[in-house]
Amino acid sequence: MTGPLTGIRVLDLSAMLSGPWAASILGDQGAEVIKVEPPRTGDHVRSLPNRSGGLASMFLNVNRSKRSLTLDLKSEDGKKVLFDLVRRADVLVQNFRPGVVERLGISFDDLIAINPKLVYLSISGFGEGGPYSERRAYDPIVQAVSGLTTIQAGSDEDRPRLIRTVLPDKLTAITGAQAVCSALVARATTGEGQHVRLSMLDSVLAFMWASDMNAYTFVDKPVTPEKAASFIDLIYETADGYITVSTMSNKEWTAFCKAAERPDLLEDERFDTPAKRDANVNERLAEIQKILLERPGKEWLELLTEHDVPCAPALRRFEVIEDPQVIASGTIIETDHPIAGRLRQARVAARFSHTPVATPVGAPGLGQHSVEVLAEAGFDTSTIDRLLAEGVVGNETGEVPASDDETHVITQGA
Repeated sequence: MTGPLTGIRVLDLSAMLSGPWAASILGDQGAEVIKVEPPRTGDHVRSLPNRSGGLASMFLNVNRSKRSLTLDLKSEDGKKVLFDLVRRADVLVQNFRPGVVERLGISFDDLIAINPKLVYLSISGFGEGGPYSERRAYDPIVQAVSGLTTIQAGSDEDRPRLIRTVLPDKLTAITGAQAVCSALVARATTGEGQHVRLSMLDSVLAFMWASDMNAYTFVDKPVTPEKAASFIDLIYETADGYITVSTMSNKEWTAFCKAAERPDLLEDERFDTPAKRDANVNERLAEIQKILLERPGKEWLELLTEHDVPCAPALRRFEVIEDPQVIASGTIIETDHPIAGRLRQARVAARFSHTPVATPVGAPGLGQHSVEVLAEAGFDTSTIDRLLAEGVVGNETGEVPASDDETHVITQGA
């Protein structure tokens, strides 16, 4: 691997999405990542639908740039293997429910005694303490508790609604990868590892406070239930499809009115100042919507762009991969996976001028690298054979069980 994290060794004991993707981000940026999975079954995400060659698309997308070792952490020999790997590691990522790593004997306190330089990332749903700490935490649960569903509804009075993507999981992954890098920077100065604790709830609340929780910033100012800013969002229907248009500044509002050949709106007392346009937001957006229905979207996009009005098509997912900006940026890459075949994925988002990253390596088959990893860690052939024979280390060697679902159809979640 190449990239800014080249030379960093990561042990990924996590499953599902937040932990695995955090570790994958580190791997994409050059770290050597070993995914430690239970023998025979592996990460639950391996069993999800939308598969090719027996590998689920979600597993492929959040576990690339890794090698797989299957290891029974409930056995004493399995823990001894992990301890040997920890001695050589820089980072460990885990998202077991609170209390599990303590019962297994692989907690931060257990492992920092083995490797004082270890950065140990613990991801949980709600944190280690409090009334919710022992509860199972999936993405919709955190969306609800954090208030995100109310923000998506538009006001505190409307029916709460889920964001149709697993934002808490994904945001926690990104936050976790960033936190690990911060801890590694601190270690470069102090020479000491540390425990990084991160919850999905904390990640979402920190994310929301930048704008969505503004009303709660000042402790001494009373807060009333949030009302919808407008009953119309900024996705508009045109004569043949949908676009978005934004007129935040005076300059943009004036340019829109000129492009629409509606000088009367510039003189309309409801809209002649930013404050009035905000106070009469529903009326203003309704006027924009009526205007945009008069022409096809392509014509509007050309006309508004000529007048320097921010606008864009509201692309459907199958259109995104063919968008000229996406193509020009090289955002979508295609690679060949030895098990799943030809893949289409997003490239590593950050581009580094002095430490460029390599094309990401495809996600591993279950236990594909078990023997290889153990040999690199110094285990001799007879010991490896014994661990395989006793089931401490799985003997899957990357084999993927046959599946009835070998299609390339993308199934959409609820």
